[in-house]
Order: sequence, then structure tokens, then C-alpha cells
Amino acid sequence: MVAYAPLSDAEVDRIFRALADSTRRDILRRVLAQESAVSELAALYDMSFAAVQKHVAVLEEAGLVTKHPRGRQRLVRGSPERVARARQLLAHIEEMWRGRIYRLDALLSPPNGD
Repeated sequence: MVAYAPLSDAEVDRIFRALADSTRRDILRRVLAQESAVSELAALYDMSFAAVQKHVAVLEEAGLVTKHPRGRQRLVRGSPERVARARQLLAHIEEMWRGRIYRLDALLSPPNGD
């Protein structure tokens, strides 16, 4: 497992704000599987090109996708590394809560053999 430097509170806020929207999660899933032009993405949704472009901008601001030019198109590519960092943060939070549950369970369990 790769160890990453901790994310700042602002980075965490941007990541989870970006992931809070179902359209952005869908866009992220698609571009993690295969990079796509913004225009190709826009054709998949019942919204304007500008609206899809704004969704992509939120994902880009969070570092979950990158855009790069290819001719006249802007290709969007998912960032598996950034997704892994978000997953690592959630795993850390889960470990913390599991530890609390185990300690509580130990306190509430009857004594052994007494």
C-alpha cells in the first residue's frame, strides 16, 4: 500500500463536495474507465454542455480528474491516485470507529470465568 501525505481539510472538503453529486460520481466512474472529451460526456446527460463542464470543473478542482487538450477537444481523465487517497481517509476513519466499538464491547462484556 502506498503511503500518502495527509490531505488538508480544504482538500478533503473539495473531494467530498465533488463526490456528493450523483452526476459527478458517474462522470468520475466513466473517466476512470476511459478518458473522454467533455463534449462526449455532455452527450450522455440530459443537461447543457455548460452544466457538464461545470461538473467536470468541480471534479478537477478536487483533483479527481485532469483535463488536457487534444486538438480542439478537452479530454478528461480520472485520477486513481486521488481516489485512493480519499479511500485511505475513509479507511482511517473506519479504523478509528472500529477501535471505539471494540473498546466499548470489551467494557460491556461480562468478565471471563468470574
